[in-house]
Amino acid sequence: MIGTAITKSLLEKNYNVIVLTRNKDKITPPASANLSYAEWNIAEQTIDSSVITKSDFIIHLAGAGVADKRWTSKRKKEILESRTQSSSLLVKALKENTNNVKAVISASGIGWYGLALPGDKGSDKYPFIETDPAAEDFLGTTCKEWEASIDPVTSLGKRLVKFRTGIVLSNQGGAFKEFKKPLRFGIAAIMGNGKQTMSWIHIDDLARLYIYAIENERLSGVYNAVAPQTLTNKKFTLQLARSVRGRFFVPIFVPSFVLKLVVGELSIEVLKSAAVSCEKIKKEGYTFLYPSIIAALHHLK
Repeated sequence: MIGTAITKSLLEKNYNVIVLTRNKDKITPPASANLSYAEWNIAEQTIDSSVITKSDFIIHLAGAGVADKRWTSKRKKEILESRTQSSSLLVKALKENTNNVKAVISASGIGWYGLALPGDKGSDKYPFIETDPAAEDFLGTTCKEWEASIDPVTSLGKRLVKFRTGIVLSNQGGAFKEFKKPLRFGIAAIMGNGKQTMSWIHIDDLARLYIYAIENERLSGVYNAVAPQTLTNKKFTLQLARSVRGRFFVPIFVPSFVLKLVVGELSIEVLKSAAVSCEKIKKEGYTFLYPSIIAALHHLK
C-alpha cells in the first residue's frame, strides 16, 4: 500500500522507479516508461545487482504485515526476519557493488515506543520523541532490531533516514479499511474504553515525506511520521462515523477481552495508548497536507 503510493508520487515527479519484487515474471508490464521491476530473494540473499548500480536512492519498506495475522511464534519470527534480512541484503549489495547511492530512506514504526501513562511520557502533554528508548515488548524490540539492521549503510558513506510511522489512513488498505468495516452496518466500533491515544498519518503525507527525505540532504537520522493532531480512539471512531454515516450510526464499545479473544496478543497494540510528536520533521520545514483528522477524513471518505 505504502510502496504503491510512493511510487505513484515519484512517477508524477518524473523520477525513474525500479521496484524490487520476488516474482518479476508475474508482474503486468507497467504503463509508465519510468517504472520497471527487478528481482530479489530475501531468503536466499540474492538481488539483481544492476538495481544497486543504477540507483541514486533506496527506499526500504520491506516487511511482513504486523496486523495481517495472529501473532503466533512463527508469525513473530516472520515479522522480524522479513525486516532484518531484507536490510541485510541491501547492506550486502551496497558493499559488493560499485554504486552512486546517495541515501537510504527506511521504514520503521511507532511500535518503537512503549505504553503511555497518564500525565507521563507518551501522553498528550508529553508525547514520545525520537530520542526516547525502545519499548521492551515485541514491537519495541522488533523496531529496534529493524532499525539496527539498516544502520550499517552509514558506515558505507550513505545518508540514512528512518521514518517511524503511525497508523496510516488510506482507502487502499491497512488499518483504515478495518476501521470502516463496522460502519457498513451502522456500527461505530470503539476499541476497549476508547481512551487510548492514536497517532496517525494520511497516506499522501507519508508518500510526500519519503520524497522530502530524498530531496533534502540535511535530513538524517530518525523522524516520527505522524500527523500533528493526536486523538483518542473514541474521538477518531466517532469522527469517522460522522464522515461516513452522518448521524445514522450507533456507537458500541468493544470490550478488551473480546479483542483478545479475536486477535490474541495483537490486541495489546490495538489498545495501546501512545501520543507521538512530529515536531522534529516540522522543524525541518515539512508542512503537512492533512494536519487534522477532519481534513484527512474529508479527503478519504
